[in-house]
Amino acid sequence: MTLVTLIAGRLDLPAVMGHLSTKRAVFHSESDFQFAFAQTVSDLDPTIHIRLEVPKRAERRFYVDLICTADQTTLIEFKYITRAWRGIDDRTEERFDLRGHEALDLARLHFIHDVTRLEGWSRENADTNGLAVLLTNDNRLWEQPRTPTPTRDQAFRLHHGQTFTGTLNWGTVERTCPANRRDLRGTYTADWNDYHQLDDRPGGKLRWLGWNITG
Repeated sequence: MTLVTLIAGRLDLPAVMGHLSTKRAVFHSESDFQFAFAQTVSDLDPTIHIRLEVPKRAERRFYVDLICTADQTTLIEFKYITRAWRGIDDRTEERFDLRGHEALDLARLHFIHDVTRLEGWSRENADTNGLAVLLTNDNRLWEQPRTPTPTRDQAFRLHHGQTFTGTLNWGTVERTCPANRRDLRGTYTADWNDYHQLDDRPGGKLRWLGWNITG
């Protein structure tokens, strides 16, 4: 995996996330996050053409969350996984009541699934790259498991420093689920970045993970 994380060949992903964090500390939903991210890209470089929810495989109803086009085309898939939290966005003074997404095993699976889709799409054109972006206030996603007990999503654990490549098998020694197996062409490392600290309560810290995908 290349470390270059440019959007449309113009904007660095960490710079976009950093700018966004000065405007919005937290989001109501994944769609809210997507739209705010797209607005930030447009604010930083109005020459980048942006489109949300674009059909990629019309016959199978596959959509790309965001497409940014300028010097090159970048396809972006977003995941926003929340832990229950109530409070005020100190950037906007807006009140939030986040629901908890407890199926973290499926959240990990769906993020990796986004990566495999982006790998396939990026191979179609030499001037296209993909970005898989995950934002969360749930520390269980970036922290190493406290128990060594094997789980069905063991190969998909996204804790900081974990590296992913090749075939990821879903399941335990006793039972596997081939339908949830994912094959990665590239190599990726879970290098988490701080987004914003809302407060010191559970769910009060947001971090993000971004992987650049090329064909």
